[in-house]
Amino acid sequence: MSALSNSNFSRRSLFRAAAGMAAAGTLAACGSNNGRGGGSGSGKQLTQMFHAYGEAGTEQAIKRYAAAYKDANVTTQWITSSDYESKLFATLLTKSAPDLFEFHPQIQLVKSGQVADLSDLIDPVKSDFNPADIKSHTVDGKIYGVRMIDDPQFFFYRPSLLEKAGVKVPETLDELIEAAAKLTTGKVKGLYIGNDLHAVINPMIWSAGADTLNDKNEIAYHTPGVVEGIKKMRKLFTSGDLLLDAPTDYWDPSSLSQGLCAIQFCGMWAMPQFQKALGDDIGIFPFPKTIDSGKQSVYNGGWSMFVNAKGSNVDAAKEYVKWLWIDQKKYQEDWATSYGFHIPPRASIAASATKLKSGLPAEGVKLFNEFGHFDNIGWTQAMITALEDVFADSVRKGGDPEAALDKADKAVNRELKKLFG
Repeated sequence: MSALSNSNFSRRSLFRAAAGMAAAGTLAACGSNNGRGGGSGSGKQLTQMFHAYGEAGTEQAIKRYAAAYKDANVTTQWITSSDYESKLFATLLTKSAPDLFEFHPQIQLVKSGQVADLSDLIDPVKSDFNPADIKSHTVDGKIYGVRMIDDPQFFFYRPSLLEKAGVKVPETLDELIEAAAKLTTGKVKGLYIGNDLHAVINPMIWSAGADTLNDKNEIAYHTPGVVEGIKKMRKLFTSGDLLLDAPTDYWDPSSLSQGLCAIQFCGMWAMPQFQKALGDDIGIFPFPKTIDSGKQSVYNGGWSMFVNAKGSNVDAAKEYVKWLWIDQKKYQEDWATSYGFHIPPRASIAASATKLKSGLPAEGVKLFNEFGHFDNIGWTQAMITALEDVFADSVRKGGDPEAALDKADKAVNRELKKLFG
């Protein structure tokens, strides 16, 4: 289950549908015959909207859970469009808006009154959730949205290729650049970080010892370490050792598993596919230190369930959310570990998830716990775009990083003023 990160909406190609599912069938969001719950004759009708996860069995699982619910008829809209974000926001403005939808914590949804306060559902079990997941969904002491899965992202690599090239696992960005050069042979590129490079913007910032915003909702990314990191990314981009224009984006494991590169940035969701393709010849490491004084980092993406506060079935929708995402622990563990690997956001479920107890998944959990960074609910789409523009100007085109960051600062500060005064 690929994770479109709140810290990076423009990873729209994340929706695996873009790579194949869209070509295979029409949009599954129009009919009413897709995933009805059993219902109890109460006549309540609910609609939930999901993006099309790439792993086999995900659509069937969500519809199976809905069918087991007896207090309403739950219809599932499974969006196989490559741009779930646009589809969702367009639909929310219409009479056919869903009662529930999955997305990422975004302060605009709260400020506009689009999402319902779910504190009353979560408070009784709040201590069982990862505190960082609670924080990333909280505004003014109220919790909006229930986290369903946590999706850490790492560099995946083939130990056999590193050993053959005499390369140790990189711990700094400089070492990663050197490794990419040594591992580039013939048709195999040393490194793949996605076709638009956007997936690594935030990890590079965190690994420079900086952040997107500080606790006072002020700019925290414009530091000498980040400037240095941008210059290093430019060096990597022009080195000839980076895989560019791969057939699928970074969320799909095939670039590494099919031998197009030796190291690939990807998510924990792809571990089963990597293991199936490469057996034991697969390892992971966090985003390395951008500068010597920085710290390795792991971006934690994931998906959350929200209730449409402007819908006509708010109470019934909240009851369903409580039933499925609070009470049904068996379904929650199934969703997190049966279709790719994800970390359950609830400690009690994570503790019992046997598939995450050993080997590569256990290593992923360890890196997540040690180096994880979560969504910042105040980091908006306009801010995300501003930093993507910095990469476009400075990494792709070789422009001055300071000038690009100054331009970004203006855009981000405009947003911050709108949101926080």
